Amino acid sequence: MWTPENRGLYARPGLRYPSDLTDAEWDLVRPFLRRRTRSGPAPERLREILNAVLYVLSTGCQWRALPRDLPPRSTVHGWFVRWHCDGVLDRLHFALYQQVRELEGRHASPTAAIVDSQSVKSAEKGEAYRSDRL
Repeated sequence: MWTPENRGLYARPGLRYPSDLTDAEWDLVRPFLRRRTRSGPAPERLREILNAVLYVLSTGCQWRALPRDLPPRSTVHGWFVRWHCDGVLDRLHFALYQQVRELEGRHASPTAAIVDSQSVKSAEKGEAYRSDRL
């Protein structure tokens, strides 16, 4: 339930878009987006590119529908593909996931798993669904 106390925790005043990174969020993310060469974009430019990627992911808009005050779509899409292929986004997600678990007082990685017994039984019999039987 929203209360005046927790509403302030989720407020994002002063940001252009709700998906933009705050300074504290940028400080967490920046180490994962290090430039590989001196000729790469400046950190401020990387922040804008990441803000544009987050805008697309949070709104579901098409790449070509990026607002004009964000970097060009070809630049944003190129960096998104690079970060995805290099595993940067996966490493970032995993690191943030571990931090959240630790903040909640839990182990960084889950220690339990749930297995559906029906799936195990059908897998043992070799009766998995096959589309060529239709």
